[in-house]
Amino acid sequence: MHPRTLWQAMSRPAFLLSPWPWRAAAYLLTGVVAGVALLVALVALVVAGGVLAVVLVGLPLLAVTALAGLPVGALERRRLRLVDGEAAWGAHAEPAAPGLRSWLGTRLREQATWRELGHALLWACLLWPAEALVVTGALLLPLSMVATPLLMATVGGGREAKVLKQWMVTDWPTAFAAAVLGVLLLAAGAYVLGVAAGARAALTRLLVAPPERELGARVVELTRSRVRLVDAFEAERRRIERDLHDGAQQRLVALTMTLGLARLDTPPGPLADQLTKAHEEAGAALAALRELIQGIHPKVLADYGLEAAVADAADRSPVPVEVDVVLPGRLPESVEAAAYFVVCEALANVARHSGAERAWVVARHERGRLRVEVRDDGCGGADRARGSGLTGLADRVSVLDGRLALSSPPGGPTVLRVELPCRPMGGEPMGETRTGRADRCA
Repeated sequence: MHPRTLWQAMSRPAFLLSPWPWRAAAYLLTGVVAGVALLVALVALVVAGGVLAVVLVGLPLLAVTALAGLPVGALERRRLRLVDGEAAWGAHAEPAAPGLRSWLGTRLREQATWRELGHALLWACLLWPAEALVVTGALLLPLSMVATPLLMATVGGGREAKVLKQWMVTDWPTAFAAAVLGVLLLAAGAYVLGVAAGARAALTRLLVAPPERELGARVVELTRSRVRLVDAFEAERRRIERDLHDGAQQRLVALTMTLGLARLDTPPGPLADQLTKAHEEAGAALAALRELIQGIHPKVLADYGLEAAVADAADRSPVPVEVDVVLPGRLPESVEAAAYFVVCEALANVARHSGAERAWVVARHERGRLRVEVRDDGCGGADRARGSGLTGLADRVSVLDGRLALSSPPGGPTVLRVELPCRPMGGEPMGETRTGRADRCA
């Protein structure tokens, strides 16, 4: 596996034979050149803005100086590729509205803008001289020693040469000894260059591409987009439910009534038998459509909230279910829908697989989270890895940044717990302890 960063490359034995020492040198050399240019540009902007400020022409120049860190930060994020293969991104937010005014307002209020300006000033005043000193000591001086025999053969006419402009060499053995020493110093200097370039890159990433801030901003944006998608999904599902309820269901009701009246007016015979069969099929289709509508988004959930919807699901369960739901009011639609379908799927699994004689549903809203627990006294052994709809429930809960936990040892009991972060939408506390229909009839 090839190293992706300079630090990783320096920890390997083949560092000196790899391109990484030269990449470190290039990073520091370009830093020196760009730092000198940046210093000249900043001084020119400040001087021109200060001189022309008396006639108001210099004010835009001073504003440009305040934003000088933006292009410098962009350049630094690109230069990081020389010594760091990890992507570097800015921490700037998108303007709330298009236009120069909105862009300026957003940038001037951001901490990232002023952090990048501070980095630019630090680079122009301090960093590039330090980089120049490191490059001179770790690269240029050893290279000049390595070139001693060449200088002696060319400039010195084969008789003499100066080492580092200080010591005179007058014979070839001394010249080659200086070259060998230069090679050794160059090898040591490669590590010095690597350390300096790595430290410089770390400082740059901290100031102009902070990973934690970037990650936090992206997580916030992803969370917001996920919430928007969930809301859009719920709205579309409600629209489908409404269209089925007000359109297809009404037509089936009308068809069923028409067939029923036709049966009454038709004398006994083959035709009456066919009408009876058609009437029964229409009734079955109407029942199936109502069940489908109930599964998409039950009307009781939309009109009366989670407590009433859970009680209705308990009434329809073949296993006796005791419901204890206490909520401070209505919750967001997406949270109510997710909690309701978790309860429905859990009760369906209880009826199909557990062999339980009784089940319990408890729901509370505490510390900004809705906690729902479905428990039964069945045989246990439920496993999310084996399906049973539990994987889909976990995915649905995770979309809302919630958590699903399952405890189902062999022999039971099975306990399904769900936590969903949410805030009440207002209203008086509601809820009571209720018992499913099967329990009341027992």
